[in-house]
Amino acid sequence: MDRRTFLAAGAAALGRRGAASAARLPIRKGIDVSMLPRSLSYAERFKLAREVGFEEVECETVTEAGEAQEIRTAAQTAGLRIHSVMNKAHWKFPLSSSDPKAIAESLQGMETSLENAHLWGADTVLLVPAVVNPQTRYAEAWARSQQHIRKLIPLAEKLKVIIGVENVWNKFLLSPLEFARYVDEFASPWVRAYLDVGNLVLFGYPQDWIRTLGKRIVKLHLKDFRFKSRLAEFVPLREGDIDWVEVHKALADIGYSGTATVELPGGDEAYLREVSRRVDLILEGN
Repeated sequence: MDRRTFLAAGAAALGRRGAASAARLPIRKGIDVSMLPRSLSYAERFKLAREVGFEEVECETVTEAGEAQEIRTAAQTAGLRIHSVMNKAHWKFPLSSSDPKAIAESLQGMETSLENAHLWGADTVLLVPAVVNPQTRYAEAWARSQQHIRKLIPLAEKLKVIIGVENVWNKFLLSPLEFARYVDEFASPWVRAYLDVGNLVLFGYPQDWIRTLGKRIVKLHLKDFRFKSRLAEFVPLREGDIDWVEVHKALADIGYSGTATVELPGGDEAYLREVSRRVDLILEGN
């Protein structure tokens, strides 16, 4: 769907919206920093995010102290809270690897992410915990990743930053029951679930995962997904197969009151305003 079609569809949906709606969920609206125009400075990006209706932002790991401070100042000036950090080392250097050098790189990346979060006032770091592949069996991914995440818990506790384990297309944590068990085995309040409602559609229904994980959920990612003629694709919010009314009910049932961050392709101001409006509709139960 191109930008013009997306905006036109949004206008049509607004015209169809009924007067009645469910109670708005007490959830803060976040945006992934990658959706904001990279041609702008951090100060300009964060100002734009606030202007189009977002309250919080998820930033990526940075290694340069000057850039980290620039991000902190820009967010404070814009009045845009940095609520989480997306760790960048976990795909290239997964904690499920059998290579000690990869593990060292991965742990260092997570330590930097936790320190970024502490500097910026974020309460969570997103972590893809493991990758199952021909070299790494499922059981190995489970055991190795838990072993190494446990090494990070003391730093997470010291900095008061939660490690949010996310479900992605890594052939791992393929059901809500497994996800719940994986988190529970840490027996730590510093390891919780970062639930992506779009990523899980291949394996089930978001409302089921939400109710199963319950209070384990620390953060949400929002994206939409559609199956069509044997093809599967990510689509604009409220244009796919996800039943957002049921997602609203499930979030209300578990009393979730954290942040929901949109993780979609980026765009200009008009596009971002439309994304923001669609998030409002979801949070209002429409």
